[in-house]
Amino acid sequence: MADLLEIPPSRLSPEVLGALLEEFASRDGTDYGDRELSLGAKVQQLRGQLDTGELVLLYDGDSETWDLLPRDSARVLLSGGVLS
Repeated sequence: MADLLEIPPSRLSPEVLGALLEEFASRDGTDYGDRELSLGAKVQQLRGQLDTGELVLLYDGDSETWDLLPRDSARVLLSGGVLS
């Protein structure tokens, strides 16, 4: 079973949070809709979604990786459920 932790963005320095958001925004397969956005715009959009709670930052202690997930998906995983 995964050792998942929700990490509040406020616990990270602005530099570390910015680097995580830039890395996420530049991942292959990340889709931002019909129009192309700059990296800065993508990061700003992600930061806004974190601020509103729409997205959650999860850290997986087993694999030592992190990801951003929609709040509902994160709740399922944190409660021990499986995403379908």
